[in-house]
Amino acid sequence: MKFTLHHKDPQSKARAGTMVTDHGAIETPIFMPVGTVASVKSVHQRELKDDINPDIILGNTYHLFLRPKIDILKKAGGLHKFMGWDRNILTDSGGYQVYSLSGNRKIKEEGVKFKSHIDGSVHLFTPERVMEIQRVIGADIIMAFDECTPYPCDYKYAERSMHMTHRWLERCITHLKKTPFEYDYAQTFFPIVQGSTYLDLRKRSAEYIAGIEAEGNAIGGLSVGEPAEEMYAMTDVVCSILPEDKPRYLMGVGTPINILENIALGVDMFDCVMPTRNARNGMLFTAYGTINIKNKKWEDDFSPIDEMGITFVDKEYTKAYLRHLFAANEYLGKQIATIHNLGFYMWLVREARKHILEGDFLDWKNRMVKQMDNRL
Repeated sequence: MKFTLHHKDPQSKARAGTMVTDHGAIETPIFMPVGTVASVKSVHQRELKDDINPDIILGNTYHLFLRPKIDILKKAGGLHKFMGWDRNILTDSGGYQVYSLSGNRKIKEEGVKFKSHIDGSVHLFTPERVMEIQRVIGADIIMAFDECTPYPCDYKYAERSMHMTHRWLERCITHLKKTPFEYDYAQTFFPIVQGSTYLDLRKRSAEYIAGIEAEGNAIGGLSVGEPAEEMYAMTDVVCSILPEDKPRYLMGVGTPINILENIALGVDMFDCVMPTRNARNGMLFTAYGTINIKNKKWEDDFSPIDEMGITFVDKEYTKAYLRHLFAANEYLGKQIATIHNLGFYMWLVREARKHILEGDFLDWKNRMVKQMDNRL
């Protein structure tokens, strides 16, 4: 992977760059729609490509390992071919999903033993096994196997966990060197900074990760319930330590406001289920605030879903019609809302990039944050 930094905002730490892999260019800052089980929920790949138009999407190692299973993905020729997606894919390592199974997993130095949420079968994820699984899935960017600490979390636990994540990282790297690419394109490996919400741990972890000199770096263990201000403080300190000439990925973030604030701190890549999950519950994100389309006030509002018309659904359907679909529990409502939200997220990061390149990002960001912090 090649990363080129094109421009830095003079008034903040925001950056615009381009990552290039064997599946094409990724212009940063970028948002990655989450396609957990080889599908961005309720969106066809054609709509994803033509209307939402992301350079990269995300898949999940834990879920794909359990279903459709690795042998099926290998027979298909990897995840790209299996799901009919010819652009970039990133897979997370499953560390977060295993963390969220709390009652059904045991973490030891060797790895994590867990019970499948599907059928209760028992499996063991070790750093080595997770690297092998990600080779077979065949994403362009693959993540280290880490432990994601809960929030709140006591200092001693966070410190022990951070050190184990670092030891697991060494095992990931050693095993990857012995495990060739599965397909006819390269994969890029990102390690993950941990340390909960303790500044000194975050600094130590960021310094350790920077020393690995990987092609890109990720920040994990945030957006797990901590206040936004703590997230920003951790991101700020980590970004000041991670190398400037490598992309920085903040995992699992976030709201449109979170994304803009973290871009201002020097983050390049984001993913989150929020635009898709919230869409299925009737929440729409717009440049002027959030809409709960289920509210009665939209019942006879025949204006377009979003006058900005970012995707085709925004102008083709009215708020009243979308509200009706949710009231009638029609699947189409969830689809329309999902396409709208993902289209808006893509517009937001691309607009941020435009303003970074033009040199007026900070003013625009401050205006947008104020504007989006409304319930319509």
